[in-house]
Amino acid sequence: MSNKKENNNSNNKKINIELSEEIAEGKYANLAMIAHSNSEFVIDFIRLMPGLPKAKVKSRIILTPDHAKRLLAALQENIDKYEASYGDIKQAENYPKFPMNFGGTIGEA
Repeated sequence: MSNKKENNNSNNKKINIELSEEIAEGKYANLAMIAHSNSEFVIDFIRLMPGLPKAKVKSRIILTPDHAKRLLAALQENIDKYEASYGDIKQAENYPKFPMNFGGTIGEA
């Protein structure tokens, strides 16, 4: 019985998350490039502007494989909720094709 209480107490811990004004403004990105190694996933969020040959990485997030899989599940859950409220998300069939390595190596960190 005491084990259950300890588990319940540890599951009820709250995390205080701080969000600065600068981070809260966010960064617009319309492209994400993903690479991975055996120990991490690297996601570069990029802003690609029409007519410009150069794109800038606006943010890079590095995750463990475990956290990457949790992110995938959280994104899927939120997409499902969004589509339940607003309808299916339509994907463009003629989205730009880029070299997957985007000028660098793949799967190395």
